[in-house]
Amino acid sequence: MEELRRQGTFESEEEARLREIVLGRLAALVRKFVKHVSLDRGLSEAAAEAAGGKIFTFGSYRLGVHGPGSDIDTLCVVPKHVSREDFFDVFEKMLRETEGVTEVSGVPEAFVPIIKIKISGIPIDLLMARLALSSIPDDLSLADDQLLRNLDERCIRSLNGSRVTDEILRLVPNVAVFRDSLRCIKLWAQRRAIYSNVNGFLGGVAWAMLVARICQLYPNAIAGAIVSRFFIIMYQWSWPQPVLLKQIEDGPLNVRVWNPKLYPADRSHRMPIITPAYPSMCATHNVTASTQMIITEEFKKGADIVDKVIVGSASWSELFAKHDFFHKYRYYLQVIASTASQDLQIKWAGTVESRLRQLVMKLEFVDSLTLAHPFIKGFEQVSYCLSEEEVRAVAQGEISEAIRKRKKEDIEGKEGASTVYSTTFYIGLAIEPKQPGTVGPRKLDISYPTTEFVKLVKMWEKFDETKMGIVVRHLKSSALPDYVFDDGERQPRSAQKRPKPTKTSGKSHGTSPDMPKSKKRRSSFTSENTAAAVAVPGLVKPAENGLSASGMTTSHVPTITPPGLSIKDPADIKSPQLPFGENVAVATNPTAV
Repeated sequence: MEELRRQGTFESEEEARLREIVLGRLAALVRKFVKHVSLDRGLSEAAAEAAGGKIFTFGSYRLGVHGPGSDIDTLCVVPKHVSREDFFDVFEKMLRETEGVTEVSGVPEAFVPIIKIKISGIPIDLLMARLALSSIPDDLSLADDQLLRNLDERCIRSLNGSRVTDEILRLVPNVAVFRDSLRCIKLWAQRRAIYSNVNGFLGGVAWAMLVARICQLYPNAIAGAIVSRFFIIMYQWSWPQPVLLKQIEDGPLNVRVWNPKLYPADRSHRMPIITPAYPSMCATHNVTASTQMIITEEFKKGADIVDKVIVGSASWSELFAKHDFFHKYRYYLQVIASTASQDLQIKWAGTVESRLRQLVMKLEFVDSLTLAHPFIKGFEQVSYCLSEEEVRAVAQGEISEAIRKRKKEDIEGKEGASTVYSTTFYIGLAIEPKQPGTVGPRKLDISYPTTEFVKLVKMWEKFDETKMGIVVRHLKSSALPDYVFDDGERQPRSAQKRPKPTKTSGKSHGTSPDMPKSKKRRSSFTSENTAAAVAVPGLVKPAENGLSASGMTTSHVPTITPPGLSIKDPADIKSPQLPFGENVAVATNPTAV
């Protein structure tokens, strides 16, 4: 706990009070919104006032493990006469007109429709659920499964976050120990860059359920012991056996939520973690072969560190060492989403990010690529350009020192000047080691995945080629921009050394159902970059042909150990490695380097 405090994971009392004030203002706004719509529907003043409207928090704030600056996941519950269209048309407009509310961005077409806002600087994610009730009482509880009757799927998904969070808190034997343990694991996962559901890692709900399961297995343990056992058990866990939270008060074998007939196991779920509230669903369906390997390797590293902490040869601070993502690989893919509008950029970058997992999955089927490692966040930049040429360069990731230093006032009133908002995502590429006896350089063609990815993001119904740019290109590690490194973190070019390539186990070959079976086709781009650039005037557009190749899976040797866990004997585990290939060409039109 001392180390967590040193790491700054706890918010100040002042910020905690501000959050309570903000939530109070939001609750009043929701009631005002429901009353406004009720009056528009012809209800009397008294009936409109009684219609109510209520907010529920969920996620890290509801679990009590949020940190300074973290957002508040909030659910707005409204009666049956208030529609989702009202939420995005009427309520979003009310939010924009409310003093202290900034950065309002609604995404009605999202899988879980959402409005993102800031109130007094506190970021809030707003979901909405319409219940089959004429009014929403102040004492409403969402625990009753009957509330889900006759609701559409989007409302059920919106309700699920709050219902799952409450069920997790109900099922853990000691809430205080659970919170301290989860706060530690969240910090570790964030520092190691494996905390992101959208990018194929584990999100907040999945981490919470894993920690809750360990708390159930060791109900009398303190937080330090829970954390230690967490890493050992998670590394040894025999995936894809699902992780389930159980009714501990009814005995350890009474599984309430898992019924294969009601929820058949999906073989594509590599690390299934099943939510404990009806309707049960897999919280980790985004995990890919690559991200599973990365998570497993981090479990192993964490287990090694806590072993040393227990015997006194390491400190807890070593567990929270920063990731080495931008030092790990020789080649990276750079995905740049750009627009000329801040509000549009939020939606466009979010759309591109939500589809990055598809690019990772296609990259996993490329020969010689053993791993496609997505970074967990994008890097946002605002560039002030004086010409069309500068706009085009920025959209392709070429930001000169002059553009980088230029400020908003430097372009005001100048003809042809414009502002470009860009968000850049990175994927590290681990290359298969060169086999003994191989002569000459090898070739790596990733044109098929990149081309298909660009075509996929262009299928967004609101895509406008005149306003939105998308560029995918490869970079060597030496060409990574300075902004991805902390001050003083980047090593001098001559000092950067790479470990000797190592073999990986468990590579097998297969075909993707959405890729052509032939592996012989090659694309012929005219651009030197592994790039597909669209929606910026004058940029090269992607070719249509491409390549599909092999993928990989990881094998496991399960054994059975108490208490009811199927895990692997450490002696039988072959640790996933992250190799570095040398002398490999990464190009759209394959040529050796």
